[in-house]
Amino acid sequence: MSEIYVSTDVEADGPIPGPYSMLSLGSAAFQSDKTLIGTFEVNLEPLPGATGHPETMAWWAENREAWEAATKNPRPAEVAMKEYVAWLDGLPGHPVFVGYPASFDFLFVYWYLIRFTGRSPFSFSALDIKTMAMVMLGKDYRRTVKRAMPRRWFDDLPHRHRALDDAIEQGTLFCNMLAEARKG
Repeated sequence: MSEIYVSTDVEADGPIPGPYSMLSLGSAAFQSDKTLIGTFEVNLEPLPGATGHPETMAWWAENREAWEAATKNPRPAEVAMKEYVAWLDGLPGHPVFVGYPASFDFLFVYWYLIRFTGRSPFSFSALDIKTMAMVMLGKDYRRTVKRAMPRRWFDDLPHRHRALDDAIEQGTLFCNMLAEARKG
């Protein structure tokens, strides 16, 4: 089976899962040629006993439209994550988690998958777009930011801190980079 690149973005109310909650999850499944083969989007109810981190909540207060999108019609985490696993299992290939930064988004997704379903279709690894860009550009990691990346890697898509929109944007970025890396 081929690999399916599952570009994933989450919105959360704090820096780590457990004391804080994943509010929204969006994934866009791509073939390596940038064909979008499916999407998944869900907002989740906060974890019992969790609270919002003060710094994160201050950011949300300044981004009310994004907050409303991330918290509208939330579903119980157990139900949402079981639906997510069923969606991942239905993809026509092996799912590979892709994130920007993968360390943040994968932390939440993996924790929620294990906590609420007992398994991760991604195994325990994730592909980080920023690290890939660092290698391709020959730059230091901390200097590898989107504004330092070539415009040719980006499609004209918005970044609005809405999980699915951002997952699609990041997925096209990854596929454009992958195509360029495979040419050279």
